[in-house]
Amino acid sequence: MPASLISRRAVAVPGGRPVTALATVVLCVTLLCAAAPATAAPEGAVPHGAPAETPADRAHRDFLDHGPKAGVMTVAHRGQWRKAPENSLAAIRAGFADGAGIVEVDVRLTRDKVPVLMHDERVDRTTNGTGRVADLTLAQLRGLRLRVGLGGRQAAVTGERVPTLAEAILAARTLGLVNLDRAWQDREAVWRVLQETGTVRNGLFKSRAPVPEVRAFLDGHRGALYMHVVDDANAVSVAEFGTARPPAFEVVFDDVRDKVAAPAFLQELRATGRVWFNTMREGYAARFTDETSLIDPARGWGALITHYRATVIQTDNVEALRSYLTTGVADPVPPGAVRVQGEDYAPGGRGRAYHDIDPGNRGDGPGRPGEDVDICDHDGAVVVCWMRGSEWLTYGVDVPKDGRYTLKARASSPYAPAGTYRLAYDGGPPGRAVPLANTTAHHAFVLQDSRDPRQLTRGHHHIRLSLDAGAFQNWNLDYLQLEPVAP
Repeated sequence: MPASLISRRAVAVPGGRPVTALATVVLCVTLLCAAAPATAAPEGAVPHGAPAETPADRAHRDFLDHGPKAGVMTVAHRGQWRKAPENSLAAIRAGFADGAGIVEVDVRLTRDKVPVLMHDERVDRTTNGTGRVADLTLAQLRGLRLRVGLGGRQAAVTGERVPTLAEAILAARTLGLVNLDRAWQDREAVWRVLQETGTVRNGLFKSRAPVPEVRAFLDGHRGALYMHVVDDANAVSVAEFGTARPPAFEVVFDDVRDKVAAPAFLQELRATGRVWFNTMREGYAARFTDETSLIDPARGWGALITHYRATVIQTDNVEALRSYLTTGVADPVPPGAVRVQGEDYAPGGRGRAYHDIDPGNRGDGPGRPGEDVDICDHDGAVVVCWMRGSEWLTYGVDVPKDGRYTLKARASSPYAPAGTYRLAYDGGPPGRAVPLANTTAHHAFVLQDSRDPRQLTRGHHHIRLSLDAGAFQNWNLDYLQLEPVAP
């Protein structure tokens, strides 16, 4: 039975070894098709009568590939929640469409024991309802609607419903794998869904359970995919698996000195399987986060790949990670645009560079010594925070050529409205009030257009961003980006 032919293209990563991007060319789906004729078909051809390989087939094969040239796989955390409600069918499809090979979802049982997708014990954050999932029937959950993004009581309600696991896994059947978070305690109910839907190959179980418990499950559930979660508390479990190790280990460390972060330990894992890291927030993989990676990938994703042997990364920034793995650039500045970080306001001190209504830096980030602008560190994103009405900041920008430009702010807030600001250029009068949208969480940053274009000449300019005194203000500013407007 011939194996699938795989063409691999190495992609250079700044500061690290090449990362392999898989360009798969299929002759036969392993374990599914009949023996091929002795004469090899042309590369790229699918033998007559053989089923065409799907993205899910490729993801399954890639996940089991732990060879030295195995590429880095991308996992969309709770689906692509930046484009659809977390744990929704739309978020699952968007995650795969944006390049993820695996989508992570969270599984809980309803009162009538139906597995559904929901991260929290309660439905309050992500839907327009209230109550514990375990106290609600499927019919009651069906009457609820999901909120946009990461939810929150001020997030808009959508037309998306809470999906059952069966609906979710069927949506992923040909698209990729599904990381079944929070499913271990209800693994038998989840397994029945995979069997009934013919999606055993799609579902990925995970746990920190004792090794004998894991072995018993795998021995009794043929074909189940499983990943073991390890940190310093249960690092010994790796040796307990003996030679029958799972195909991947999710490694969790909050300090680079942790034993599970040691090169020898990670090399041992990598020799027999994939090494999985989560980069959504600090503490999952120390400070190697999505936001750090967007500033400098060598300090985040690149370091995990190069120094910590990562071959799977779960992220809240699917498109940026895919961009990095294929081009080496995570968050590129558009051609002709100028970007300035929020904390890099102009020099000159109080009254000239900024006005802040309370003394000192109220944030936990690296503010300028002796100055009162509030700077926070949100999982690696260094931002201006504690925004309040009547405050203002001045920025210097060097415009590359004459033209019409619009200013965009990468901002975050769980509130609606989050606040308003006005722009003044080179000492001129402030423009119209620009509203900030609810992004559904303080750590969920979105680049928002001011829609207040200005004609600027080539050279140095000053932009003052002032907060309306009479408006509610509670948002965070990551950076400003001045972009040319197409004629």
